[in-house]
Amino acid sequence: MNKTLILVVEDDMPVHNLITTTLKTHDYKFISAKNGGSAIMEASTHNPDIALLDLGLPDVDGVEVIKKIRTWSNMPIIVISARSEDTDKIEALDAGADDYLTKPFSVEELLARLRVTQRRLALMQQENSAQPAVFVNGALRIEYAAGCAYFHEKELHLTPIEYKLLCLLAQNVGKVLTHTFITQKIWGSSWENDIASLRVFMATLRKKLENGEDHTQYIQTHIGVGYRMLRVE
Repeated sequence: MNKTLILVVEDDMPVHNLITTTLKTHDYKFISAKNGGSAIMEASTHNPDIALLDLGLPDVDGVEVIKKIRTWSNMPIIVISARSEDTDKIEALDAGADDYLTKPFSVEELLARLRVTQRRLALMQQENSAQPAVFVNGALRIEYAAGCAYFHEKELHLTPIEYKLLCLLAQNVGKVLTHTFITQKIWGSSWENDIASLRVFMATLRKKLENGEDHTQYIQTHIGVGYRMLRVE
């Protein structure tokens, strides 16, 4: 039996049945929620490993569910939605979603996204156990064990993706990381949508890091190549 517990948040019964049947066939454990309120309750009660979340819920928009869960949990959230506009994807990702799958979707792609998410979780656990407990660069401090980052001694309010990006840059300080390398590490793929999302996240992360009075640059953009965290004295 696969020990991964999946929270399925979907009010469309045919889609819900497709997802849960797929999970059952591949030995995933799962719990279900039909609306935002019960999704938040199930997430807080059972602490699932991954959430599959529809945005068009009957009681509250799925983006609000993401924001609520993100106030206390960093569990991976994969959005499964009929909304295909880039603005919808960016809004969900910026709220704290880790991945975005557009309906109609194939069962094979859903399973592939789950496998990628599981591998990323395992890799992050390995990296967290091997790396120093604290990273300091200028006014920036990352406490890996606590999952927190501070700037000028004030806690940075980061989305899970922003925090993952910050840690990835910090672990490779001084090195130029390509778009492909970063998106593979963060999303497990390098599709055009991932690279577009990366630009959005990098822009918001830079605003949070470079808003000090000294205007120190922490992240350098290498146009057409990628990004690098600069070592700040």
